[in-house]
Amino acid sequence: MHTMIYDSEAFSVFQLDWESEGPARRDPDARQGGFEIVDKFARKEIFLEGHVADGFRQRVRSLMEGSPTTDDIDDFLDGFSALSRQNLHAH
Repeated sequence: MHTMIYDSEAFSVFQLDWESEGPARRDPDARQGGFEIVDKFARKEIFLEGHVADGFRQRVRSLMEGSPTTDDIDDFLDGFSALSRQNLHAH
């Protein structure tokens, strides 16, 4: 499943979830998937998965506890944009 969880003039964030096989499928706490962050101005994207995605999720929860503004969220996401080397291509 591909769900948009944030959208501003500067960034979009999508949560990607997919079915897992085997024992992980029976464990509701075992998350499969990740997050795609799109920097609209730089025309770059980054995909976070595994432990990095778990850390991102925890930092987002912490950020949201403080009732952030759109600028606060965009500043937070801008820190991840520097990690991107993947140019965004339209299909």
